[in-house]
Amino acid sequence: MVKIRLSRGGAKGRPFYHVIVTDSRSARDGRNIENVGFYNPVASGKDKRLELNVVRIQEWVSKGAQLSDKVASLVKEAGKQQAA
Repeated sequence: MVKIRLSRGGAKGRPFYHVIVTDSRSARDGRNIENVGFYNPVASGKDKRLELNVVRIQEWVSKGAQLSDKVASLVKEAGKQQAA
């Protein structure tokens, strides 16, 4: 099954996550199919906190990809940012 989930990067105490499309059997930071955005939970100042390619995410969901719980909430947040 194809999943859209977070892959951790960054330093200890300063997490940075890539939103990736991957096979559910691969490791968290392992092989991925496509990178569709990023999430920076500790962004400050002019740093971007969230950037997603919502069009590509919707295409993957239409093909049967499953969103993780956190990515689903981030997609919802990104939709609110675009509407505002």
